[in-house]
Amino acid sequence: MERVDTSPLTIYQQYLDRGELAYQWSPTAGRAVFYPRVICPFTGSDRLEWRVSAGLGTVYATTVTHPRDGAPYNVAMIDMDEGFRLMSRVEDVAPEAVKIGMRVKFRLHRPGGDEPPYPVFTPLEEGA
Repeated sequence: MERVDTSPLTIYQQYLDRGELAYQWSPTAGRAVFYPRVICPFTGSDRLEWRVSAGLGTVYATTVTHPRDGAPYNVAMIDMDEGFRLMSRVEDVAPEAVKIGMRVKFRLHRPGGDEPPYPVFTPLEEGA
């Protein structure tokens, strides 16, 4: 195994800083790997390539969270077209309107301050 000079999380965050949603690809397994890591969870290989997602996906699961202080929001599992799944939220729609099977597209959320940007999603317009 070769030495890793930069952590996978740092590389992932660098892609997000540029407005891109990146994931890793395992040539040995022939499938996407996410959350970024040093070793392929399917084969144990350290041969992982970085790729950039087209940003399109489908809501796999969703729930609405009702915090004591603040407005309700959704938490969703998104199946990306490239074959990986991530937890996020769907914005620009009421939390209760997010449905399993809904097509969504990636958008970068920049909270500001010292917080790093992170991926969120918006509904994909019909016919888009």
